[in-house]
Amino acid sequence: MSNNTAIVEISQTANKFRSSIVLQADNKYIDVKSILGLFTTLVGNQAYELHVHGSDVDEAKAAMAEVFAKHGLNVTVVAE
Repeated sequence: MSNNTAIVEISQTANKFRSSIVLQADNKYIDVKSILGLFTTLVGNQAYELHVHGSDVDEAKAAMAEVFAKHGLNVTVVAE
C-alpha cells in the first residue's frame, strides 16, 4: 500500500461530504479533510476511530469505511 495514495484518496473522499469527519488516533483528533493532518497521523498498523457528524452522515460513514478498508487501514466508524 502506498500511504500517499491512501492519504489523498481518504482526503478526497472526505471532501465530498458536508459532514465533519474526524479521525481519532490515540488521543489525537485529525480533520480527515486535511491532507497534512493525515500525513502526520496515518501509520499502517494502528487502530483508528472515525467520528462523523453532519447532514450527510450515513453516506459519509459508508464511503469513509470503504476507502479505509480498501487501503487496509483498521478503522472503526463510531456511531454517535
